[in-house]
Amino acid sequence: MKLEEIKEIAKQHDIKVGKLKKAELIRAIQLTEDNIPCFETGQAAECAQDGCLWRPDCR
Repeated sequence: MKLEEIKEIAKQHDIKVGKLKKAELIRAIQLTEDNIPCFETGQAAECAQDGCLWRPDCR
């Protein structure tokens, strides 16, 4: 997903985008969705959040 799309999702969750990097934005969105903020933290292999929007891009 492109950064602009992620920024739009963040704004929908009332997250101030500012100078946050892609991974930081996604983790902030995960928190507002009551998910574990684990995007690109090296836990993708153990992740049980199959319905996560970010799963295809996660490492």
